[in-house]
Amino acid sequence: MAAKSFDIVVIGAGPGGYVAAIRAAQLGLSVAVVEREHLGGICLNWGCIPTKAMLRSAEVFHLMHRAKEFGLSADGIGYDLDAVVKRSRGVAGQLASGVGHLLKKNKVTVVMGTASIPAKGKVSVKTDNGTEDLTAKHIILATGARARELPGLEADGDLVWTYKHALEPKRMPKKLLVIGSGAIGIEFASFFNTLGADTTVVEVMDRILPVEDAEISAFARKQFEKQGMTIRQKATVKQLDRAKGKVTAHIEQDGKTEKLDFDTVISAVGIVGNTEGLGLEELGVKIDRTHVVTDEYCRTGVEWLYAIGDISGAPWLAHKASHEGVMVAEMIAGQKVHPVKPDSIAGCTYCQPQVASVGMTEAQAKEAGYDLKVGRFPFIGNGKAIALGEAEGMVKTVFDAKTGELLGAHMVGAEVTELIQGYVVGRQLETTEEDLMQAVFPHPTLSEMMHESVLDAWDRAIHY
Repeated sequence: MAAKSFDIVVIGAGPGGYVAAIRAAQLGLSVAVVEREHLGGICLNWGCIPTKAMLRSAEVFHLMHRAKEFGLSADGIGYDLDAVVKRSRGVAGQLASGVGHLLKKNKVTVVMGTASIPAKGKVSVKTDNGTEDLTAKHIILATGARARELPGLEADGDLVWTYKHALEPKRMPKKLLVIGSGAIGIEFASFFNTLGADTTVVEVMDRILPVEDAEISAFARKQFEKQGMTIRQKATVKQLDRAKGKVTAHIEQDGKTEKLDFDTVISAVGIVGNTEGLGLEELGVKIDRTHVVTDEYCRTGVEWLYAIGDISGAPWLAHKASHEGVMVAEMIAGQKVHPVKPDSIAGCTYCQPQVASVGMTEAQAKEAGYDLKVGRFPFIGNGKAIALGEAEGMVKTVFDAKTGELLGAHMVGAEVTELIQGYVVGRQLETTEEDLMQAVFPHPTLSEMMHESVLDAWDRAIHY
């Protein structure tokens, strides 16, 4: 059978791949997308979306316990873990089927199977019905990543879980150990802790949420400890001894090793790029620590081959992958494009309290040699935050004192994952402190704190 021919074949239908395919189709190119498991990828099926659904259940449960504060009464508060998971899977399923509809609407050919690239412009797909051959002028790699597994800490689905097991838990952990305090680790720690698990988080770096501004990390840590979590920083899990119904973790900290028992361990120690089995090395693609090396335009150095999203460089975020997908599709179609700047991509963590940031931390800006103006504003000084009963949090802004450029913004507190976009747009428009000071923020809103934080950087805050 003759190979089907396309302008572009996209390998992987996650938030990078399916978006690249749709944008390319909108631009009049013929497109096929190959997916081995689920349309929507990890993000929709096993990542961003189902975790947010579960965290929302935990948030409502937490609020029910606070009913009295709001003049309300709620008795016999409880939860059904199976029902929480069922809702989460339903939300994920709804969105994944939506991706299938969007691809169909845009006349993208979908091939379900495992792809490899045997030669220039050729994609071979192992499907349930044998092998299907495709040819393409351009190939976009969007194969994503999977959980990193450390030797001795491998998941077994029973006592030791990855994010996937944690999204379909067989039981409610009583005593939980979370290894790693990046976004994934902290979100699961927050979920299970809120539902009553005795939760310990171990982080090898000197603070939790290590990519965040140090002040924000410290604030978040205090809140988590108030909620009953045990946080161990500069600590390493050396080994796990598994027995029936329990795991003994050997935790090394300050030169001492302690043995502690848990009934469940969640490992969240980073990701590994899905680069195997594609034939990339034979094509001359450079791979560095499981990730494809690209330039700022997602080019691999092999003329017709691009790599977007988690398979290429950090930050490993769905919205970065989608944006890169659009950029590459437009570039192939001959349009003028701008590279995606990693430091203009916001990071969001949906724990309680939420954490969000964009741009440089204060330490990074100092290290880069800037003369700084730093502003802060606490939630306790904001009318809407107090009315919501969410008075714990802060907004921090970092400016170049000479030019007024907004170098970074960092937040912790209620709904900050929604607020951060204001600063993202500001940075995209190359705004200065003056523009932000002149902008009129509506009252009463949480967004007023964004204004006050800017004012505070120039000692002009009104409400604190």
